[in-house]
Amino acid sequence: MHSRKESTLKIAIIGQSTFAAEVYRQLRSKGHSIVAAFTVPDVGRREDPLALCAKDNGTPVFKVKAWQEKGMPLREIVDQYKDVGANFNVLPFCTQFIPMEVIDFPEHRSICYHPSILPKHRGVSSINWTLINGDKTAGFTIFWADDGLDTGPILLQRSCDVEENDTVDTLYNRFLYPEGIKAMAEAVDMVAAGKAPKIPQPEQGASFEPSVRKKSVRKVNWDQPSTAIHNFVRGLDSSPGAWTVIENKEVNLYSSKIWTLSCAKPEGESVEIEGCPNRAIVHSGGILIPANDGKHVNFERISVDGRMIPAANFGKKDEEKVSIQLTPEEEKIIPVLKTVWKNILSTEVDHSTHFFDSGARSMDVVRLVEELKEKLKVQLKNEDVFMSPVFEEFCSTVILKLRHGDAQKSVTFDAVDLHVNNMDLKFPKQLFIDGSFVNAENKNSMESINPTDESVICEVQCASKTDVGLAVAAAKKAFEEGEWSKISNRERATLMLKLADLMEANQQELATLESIDSGAVYSLALKTHIGMSIETWRYFAGWADKLQGSTIPITHARPSRNLSFTRKEPIGVVGLIVPWNYPLMMLSWKMAPCLAAGNTVVIKPAEVTPLTALKFAELSALAGFPPGVINVVPGTGPVAGAALAEHADVRKVGFTGSTAVGKLIMRGGSSGKLKRVSLELGGKSPLVILGDADVSKAVRMSMGGVFFNKGENCIAAGRVFVESSIHDDFVRKVVEETKKMVIGNPLDRSTDHGPQNHKAHLEKLIAYCKKGREEGAKLILGGNRCDRPGLFFEPTIFTDVEDHMYIAREEAFGPIMVISKFDYRNIDDIIRRANSNEYGLASGICTNNIYRALYFSEKIDSGTVFVNTYNKTDVSAPFGGFKESGFGKDLGEEALHEYLRIKTVTIEYGG
Repeated sequence: MHSRKESTLKIAIIGQSTFAAEVYRQLRSKGHSIVAAFTVPDVGRREDPLALCAKDNGTPVFKVKAWQEKGMPLREIVDQYKDVGANFNVLPFCTQFIPMEVIDFPEHRSICYHPSILPKHRGVSSINWTLINGDKTAGFTIFWADDGLDTGPILLQRSCDVEENDTVDTLYNRFLYPEGIKAMAEAVDMVAAGKAPKIPQPEQGASFEPSVRKKSVRKVNWDQPSTAIHNFVRGLDSSPGAWTVIENKEVNLYSSKIWTLSCAKPEGESVEIEGCPNRAIVHSGGILIPANDGKHVNFERISVDGRMIPAANFGKKDEEKVSIQLTPEEEKIIPVLKTVWKNILSTEVDHSTHFFDSGARSMDVVRLVEELKEKLKVQLKNEDVFMSPVFEEFCSTVILKLRHGDAQKSVTFDAVDLHVNNMDLKFPKQLFIDGSFVNAENKNSMESINPTDESVICEVQCASKTDVGLAVAAAKKAFEEGEWSKISNRERATLMLKLADLMEANQQELATLESIDSGAVYSLALKTHIGMSIETWRYFAGWADKLQGSTIPITHARPSRNLSFTRKEPIGVVGLIVPWNYPLMMLSWKMAPCLAAGNTVVIKPAEVTPLTALKFAELSALAGFPPGVINVVPGTGPVAGAALAEHADVRKVGFTGSTAVGKLIMRGGSSGKLKRVSLELGGKSPLVILGDADVSKAVRMSMGGVFFNKGENCIAAGRVFVESSIHDDFVRKVVEETKKMVIGNPLDRSTDHGPQNHKAHLEKLIAYCKKGREEGAKLILGGNRCDRPGLFFEPTIFTDVEDHMYIAREEAFGPIMVISKFDYRNIDDIIRRANSNEYGLASGICTNNIYRALYFSEKIDSGTVFVNTYNKTDVSAPFGGFKESGFGKDLGEEALHEYLRIKTVTIEYGG
C-alpha cells in the first residue's frame, strides 16, 4: 500500500532516454499525475523513449532543442513550460541546462537524478570518473536541482559495491538503472507526503571532473600501474572509449582485464604502443600491454576505423564473412529481428543497416538484448551487438546462438510445460540414467510443491533401490570402459565449459525453476544459485588439465638407481547427496570438481527440490557428456539416499545436509566395503559484534548473515553476540530495518523474502520459536507463520538469549536472529562461549580493531571466518567445517583432493 499523499502533485518530467521513460511509467503506476513530458528533439526519425511512452499514454510532449541561449532563458520555451501547470518537476535523466526560472517555478521545486554519491564526481561524466578513479563504491543521488552544478541539497542516496571488472554498462544494468528508477518514485512519494529532506552537500570530498567526451581526456597514459590503466579503460567502456596508437594506427580499447595468470606471457606478435616503453603482444586472447609496475593489462576488443573487432585480430586481414544456410524455421526469425531493430532505431532496416551509425546508444544495446531474450529466448551479450553491428552480420550471430547446443544431441523426455515468470518452461520429470530419461522401475512418483502457494508443480519419478543400482552400474561402466575413460583431461574441460555456457544461456529458466521449487527470490536465484553454479563449472574446468603429480628423490638401491613419482587419479564412481536450500549450487560445488578429477557421478537431489537437477541433466546431455558420466536419481533419503551411500561400487560419498543424516551416511560408508566420505553438515555459526564496530554496518552484516536466502543457509549467523555498549542501539536498528523487508512472491522483483522451502520445515521453525519463548528468550519481532497463502514465515528476532537455551545451541535454518548480549572485558571469554557449541562451520566478527579480528580468526573453531563481511564465498576459496559440522572441503583447489587418489610409482634402473 502507498502512503496517503498530503498534497496533490502535478508533475512535469524533464529528461530523456529509456531511464526517464521507466521513471515515467513507475510514477504513473503509483498513481501520480504527470501533466507534461519535456524531452529532446528526434534524432532523424527516431523519437526519444520518454516521448514515445508519454505520447502512448496521452501526456503532452514537448521536444526542446535548448532551454536557454547565451546563458539567458528562451522565453517561448519557459512560457510553454509554465502553461502546463506543473507544481513539481522531476528530472530523471536530464542532459540539458534548465534555467533556474524553471527549476524554482513550481510550488514544490525540482528534484534531479545524478549517478554518483554527491558531492563526489559532480559533472556530466560522473560514472566514468567513479571507475577511472578506482572507487570501491558507486551509487546515485537524488537532489534538489540547482543551476546545473550538481550542488543542490540531497534528498536521498543509494550505493553499491564496485566489482573489479565493472564498466559503465554493468553498473547501470545492475544497480544505477533499476534501483535509480525505484528511488525516483520513492523520492516523489516523500515530496508528496511532505517528508523529503534537504540535506546540504558538504564541501569535504567534493570533486568536479571534465567531460570524457573530449578526445584529449580519453587518451591512455601507459606510464601508470596496471590497476590505473584498467580503471581508466573500463571507465570509458563502452562509450566513448579510451584510445591509443598501435603500430601508427588509432585504436579504441575495450573489455579490459588485469592479467592474473601465473603462467608466462602468451605467445603472439609483438607490436609497438605509442607512449609505452615496452612492446605489447597480440595473442589469441587479445592484446596484452605492459604497465609500469611490471604487470600487464589485456584488452579483448578494439575498434579500428570505427569497426569493432576481436583484439586478437589486430593487423590481420579481415576474415571473409561466412554465409550460413537458413532453414525455413530460421527464415521466420529474420522479420522478427528486423522489427525489433526498426522499433529501436525508428528507421527502415535493410541488410546493410549499421546499428550505431543509425543513432543507437549503449542503453539501446541493453534494450535489444532484453527484447530478443523475451521474443526469441536467445541469450546474447552486449559484446555480440558491438561485434556484429550490421544487420546482416547480426542475423547470423543470432541464428548461430540459437543453434548452439542443439546440433550435438537431441534429448527426449516426458516434459513438464509451464508458463511462469513471463517465460515458457520445459523440463524433465524422469530419472536420468546412462544418458537417457527413464521412469522409475516401480513407476513411483513424488509431488513437487511450489512453496509460494502450496500448489503441485508436477510429479517427479521417485527412484527405488533398483534404480540406484542401475545408475551406479552405468557410472561404473562409463568410468571403466566408456568414452569418458578414453578422452583427455583437456577434452573433459571443454565439455565442462560447454555445459557452463548452456547453463548461462538457460540461466533465467534455471533461476525460475529454483524460485518455484525452493522459494528462492528470483534475483538471488539468478545471481547466486545459478550465477555461482556457472562460475563453479568454469573454475573447475580450468583445473581439469592441471592435476599433476611430482617426482620424489628417494634413496637409490645401489648399484642401481631409482625413480619415484606420484600420479593423481580419479577414485571411480562417486555418490553425491545434496540439500534443498541451494539445489543447483550444491550440485555444482560437488559435481564440478568430481568430474574435473575424472570420476563419474550418481547424484540424489533433495526430495523436495529436484527440478533444477533434472534440467541440469538435460543440459549435460546437450553439452555432449557421454552416457553414464552423470546420473540423476530423485528420490527419498531412506530409500534412494541410503541405497547410494551403501552401494559397494560407490567409492566415495559426498554429502551436504544435517549432522544427524551425516552420521547415518558415515555408518553406511563403513558397512560392507569401505568408502571415502566427505560431509558438510549443520552449523550454529557465531557472529560477534564488538563495541567499536559501526552499528549500521553491523546491522546490515547481521541481517545478511541471518536472513540471506530466507535463513535457509548452512553458514547462517545462528547466534549474534553484541557487546552491551551498543546492544540496545543495534537491536533498535535491526528491528527497524527488518520491518522494511518485503515478504512476497519470490518472482516479484521487489521481494526481499520468499517462502520457506517446504511445510515440514516451516512447522519446525514455528516449534523452534515456541521453544525459545518457553525457555525465557524475549521475542521482539516475528515468530509466526505469515497470514497469507503459502509457506511464509515472518523474519524473527530474539533477544536475552542465554547460553543454555535450546535456540542458543541448535540450528534454526530459517530467518531467526538469536541475539545475546555480552560485556567486553576479555575477548577470550566470548571466543570460549562461541566455541562451546559443537558446530564449527563458519563464524564472523565485526570490529575496527585488526588485532582483535586476527586473534579471533586464529582462536575461533570454525572452517570459515568472516571479518567485517558475511556470506562472502568464492569458487576459489575452500569451504567446509570442523567438529559436528563435518569434514572435507568444497570449492578451491582443496575440493579436488576430495575426488582424487595419490598413487606412488617407483622404478629401478641401471646397475
